[in-house]
Amino acid sequence: MTVKVSHTAEIQKLFNEAAGLTNDQGSPRVKQIILRLINDAARLIEDLEITDDEFWHAVDYLNRLGGRNEAGLLVPGLGLEHFLDILQDAKDAQAGLTGGTPRTIEGPLYVAGAPMADGQVRMDDGSEPDATVMFLEGVVRDTDGKPVAGAVVDLWHANTQGNYSYFDKSQSDYNLRRRIVTNAEGRYRARSIVPSGYGCAPDGPTQECLDLLGRHGQRPAHVHFFISAPGHRHLTTQINLSGEQYLWDDFAYATREGLVGDINFVEDVDAARARDVQGSRFATLEFDFQLQKAPAQVAEQRSKRPRALQD
Repeated sequence: MTVKVSHTAEIQKLFNEAAGLTNDQGSPRVKQIILRLINDAARLIEDLEITDDEFWHAVDYLNRLGGRNEAGLLVPGLGLEHFLDILQDAKDAQAGLTGGTPRTIEGPLYVAGAPMADGQVRMDDGSEPDATVMFLEGVVRDTDGKPVAGAVVDLWHANTQGNYSYFDKSQSDYNLRRRIVTNAEGRYRARSIVPSGYGCAPDGPTQECLDLLGRHGQRPAHVHFFISAPGHRHLTTQINLSGEQYLWDDFAYATREGLVGDINFVEDVDAARARDVQGSRFATLEFDFQLQKAPAQVAEQRSKRPRALQD
């Protein structure tokens, strides 16, 4: 028979004190959250009969997860970041906020302060000469179909090894990271390279957890975006590239209908030469975005989630 004591007056008194409810200091909101967390953890221990060994193994796991800076990787891997998007979609529907490009997860690898350019830019630093050049462009519009001039398209993606600058110290600063201000027609253009998908570090705690769940830790190739403009709602999203093995089997659950980019590979020496591409092979990808009107000024800003090099 399962023994349960978390509901008793003695334990509830203990938890109330531990959560700071017996003092007038601190944050009432944090106290409310911690009390719920403690109670839910205690009930989980009781209901599933968690052993002492299992409990302390979990504590050790959390230490190792933080030590490897992988908490932001495990959260999407467990579906929680996608859950936040679905929850916000439901709140939007209830409030009558519809239309626009779908949101999807940010992921843990954004770095603030990327170089800004008007209209078009080259994103790569030329350090991967064998990479396939990619020409990415599109138009930012509002939900009425009108171009949004002066929108900031903040985009970032991995290199051909699936690694991101800043986190991969072998890359130059802001390699494959740029901000583009759309022109009068709302258009942005970028010359870059075709990114690779990536997998969780095989020796890391995120993959350790996924292994125990019988799951892989792979992502398809993708390009991340923040898009913002005055009077419009900030958009966090990403394009997942068509034809990828893990397109609809993304461990981070980021692929959504309306967010698959139709990448087109071209083999044409003359066309490549006209675009100043060495050899004959390059890729094109066109993707347009729609921004909702901002219901309030605060909606124009991205979330205050902690990020590398806050701006």
